[in-house]
Amino acid sequence: MVQTLTVSERLYQQLEITARNGGFDSLEELIQKLIEVWQAHIEELNCRQETVRRIDALRERLSRTYGEMEDSVELIRADRER
Repeated sequence: MVQTLTVSERLYQQLEITARNGGFDSLEELIQKLIEVWQAHIEELNCRQETVRRIDALRERLSRTYGEMEDSVELIRADRER
């Protein structure tokens, strides 16, 4: 599918300069790479959000099963001091 995007002349010129300075053969190549990087970033963000959701669900299940768990920092500190 071919899609047309309208951008300002100033932005177009800035992108052309960025493409040349970045070693890209064309502006199209730069834009393709930018979209790929952006898409990978979005997928990583979605993965992280899903992981946090799963951790929250696990914490909730553990809390329902075992109740509120006390902080073990003091126990570890006391154990180290022995």
